[in-house]
Amino acid sequence: MSTRVAAQEDDFDVAAELARLEALGGGGVASFTGVVRGGDGLTALRLEAYPGMTLRALESIAAEAMARWSLLGCTLIHRHGTLAVGERIVLVGTASGHRASALEACAFLIDWAKTKAPLWKQELFADGSARWVEARAEDDVAAAEWDASAEHGKP
Repeated sequence: MSTRVAAQEDDFDVAAELARLEALGGGGVASFTGVVRGGDGLTALRLEAYPGMTLRALESIAAEAMARWSLLGCTLIHRHGTLAVGERIVLVGTASGHRASALEACAFLIDWAKTKAPLWKQELFADGSARWVEARAEDDVAAAEWDASAEHGKP
């Protein structure tokens, strides 16, 4: 099993990260890449983090995924700092013998990373204004569904 977890300011190489997972010899690799979306005058997103605390939380989330699914490996990289529209924020990748485990674990990782990783997001706008991003109810619901499935013995 191979796990790569990072909380970093620097960008990441999606192709290299996926190639690392593909090299594990499984039958399925799934991934999700989150980018800063634009619109409504948004120019950047500031992600504040305590890197050590954030890294430990991400490591715990990745360990949970590795324990719940038959994964050969996973990658969970989350950036912090100020990112412009179009820049990559997060990469989740999973590798398993079959697509179902890879896809389910990938969805789990992003749902839990969005709700359980200690990161604070502030939107920055062209007019100089800024707004803190509140937690979204639908993200909390998605994470809670993973908690409920574990309570019922499902991945």
